[in-house]
Amino acid sequence: MQNAERAEAEILLLNGNTNGEITDRMVAAATKIAPGHRIMGRTAPFGEPYVSTPPAYSAAAHAVATMAAQIATERPAPAAVVVACVGDPGLMAARALLPCPVIGMAEASAHAACQLGRRFGIVTGGRFWGPMLEDFIATTGLDVRMTGVETLELTGAEIAANPTAAERTVADCANRLAEAGAGSVILGGAGLVGFATRLKHRATVPLLDSLTCAVTQAVALSNTVEN
Repeated sequence: MQNAERAEAEILLLNGNTNGEITDRMVAAATKIAPGHRIMGRTAPFGEPYVSTPPAYSAAAHAVATMAAQIATERPAPAAVVVACVGDPGLMAARALLPCPVIGMAEASAHAACQLGRRFGIVTGGRFWGPMLEDFIATTGLDVRMTGVETLELTGAEIAANPTAAERTVADCANRLAEAGAGSVILGGAGLVGFATRLKHRATVPLLDSLTCAVTQAVALSNTVEN
């Protein structure tokens, strides 16, 4: 990213994965979510191509903190930063390092879900994400509002590679969470971006796109801090 581009950036997405294609995909999606705002992205300088295990999550947290430390030395600072990786690795470190609002996809969507009903559930790709997301939501204090996490055997990267093949399974997972008492369901992670719109007529409760929740909250908070 050139300095001139960085100076114009309003919302900066930090991808905790090392896959630049995922960064580009999320920047393109975020640009549609927040038209009129300049969206930029950075990709983790080390770690895994797609975070789907606890060790990969730890590496992503380190990478996000490293990127945040670099951004903290740059002027002007972004208007807001989004940790664009499900589970929000490095979120608290980035908040401690940066002078602007820092929003995480999982945290933002969990708060939004609580505004739609008493309880919510999460669907995401990768079987290790169940306990990982349960642990993260507990740190937000919203675990008492969560019915559970449904995970696909496919990782988010595999879902993104062939989204049509995963649609039925994702819809079935969301509807099981609704039957368990969820008033809304979060579709978490880069691999499921766009599924909330695609599946809204096949789900029995509202579906939330985690990137949409994070970007809209970043836009709302972007004028709260003078950089």
